[in-house]
Amino acid sequence: MECCIVSALCCLIALYLLTHLLGFIFADADFTLLWASVLGHRPENKLKGLVVWVTGASSGIGEELSYQLARCGSRLILSARREDELNRVKRCCLERSDLQDEDIRVLPLDLMERTSHEEKTKAAIQCFGHIDVLINNGGRSQRSVCLETSVDVYQALMELNFLGTVSITKQVLPHMTQRGTGSIVTVSSVAGFAGVPLATGYSASKHALQGFFNSLRTELTDYPNILISTVCPGPVQSKIVQNAFTEELNNSVAAAGDQEYKMPTTRCVRLMLVGIANGVKEMWIAQQPFLMFCYAWQYVPTFAWIITNRLGKKRVQNFKAGLDADSAYFTKPKAKTS
Repeated sequence: MECCIVSALCCLIALYLLTHLLGFIFADADFTLLWASVLGHRPENKLKGLVVWVTGASSGIGEELSYQLARCGSRLILSARREDELNRVKRCCLERSDLQDEDIRVLPLDLMERTSHEEKTKAAIQCFGHIDVLINNGGRSQRSVCLETSVDVYQALMELNFLGTVSITKQVLPHMTQRGTGSIVTVSSVAGFAGVPLATGYSASKHALQGFFNSLRTELTDYPNILISTVCPGPVQSKIVQNAFTEELNNSVAAAGDQEYKMPTTRCVRLMLVGIANGVKEMWIAQQPFLMFCYAWQYVPTFAWIITNRLGKKRVQNFKAGLDADSAYFTKPKAKTS
């Protein structure tokens, strides 16, 4: 009898482990976030009517966030440097949702101009009387080798990605602590906790964000209704590469490279909204094998270093040869054509 019970338990454990292994193979986010997407609150229910301020809303993840939030019924404040692009995004939001013109406000914002952030935040609050959710999405990436990169590029990355985000957060946070509620969601990156070749400055700025918001979260224990959440996406289909810094401030990336192996922006944003609706503090959103790298860096860093060094060497070699560095891990790279 005891042998039968033990055998049954072993079978159940094996089935449990096999189920999780299969789930991990096909997963595109951490298990906490995936469970929330199945069993948690739906964004359409939790985010409807909330006032959401999105920075970097003119393209990429920020643009798709605007569309999906509009369909959820959130009232939006859209910010970025390019006002014409913000107006385009607003028109698309209205076309794709039941929102009215007065439910979406355009507020041009330059994260590098920190002296304007107090005034911009007051204007954002005046739009609807309060801010429920701040999504720090604005920023730029990098594609260059450290030995060839100007220090000015590193300064610009820290000024934009880190200090610009911190500045806006510090302006909004007193408003939320006074109300006793709110969410501050910051788009970091897998590069925020893992080493990424060709992105030393970008990775440093995202590491800084991770440290800042992890520390801020612990300071706000007296405000249990204020969510501090960081989002760590892997490669996502967007124009982030075209807009990336290179060796010098005024140089640009020659070509975007292959986008097919990257996660669709719609899926990434849907998972983000699930995380926000369910109060997830840190979200890993990436297709395999990037998700495996996330877990490796967290739990077996020695193994992660071995894999990263091997793949990173190949990535740098391809980049220097004028090949598509981004897809070098997964597909046979093709030479760039002029």
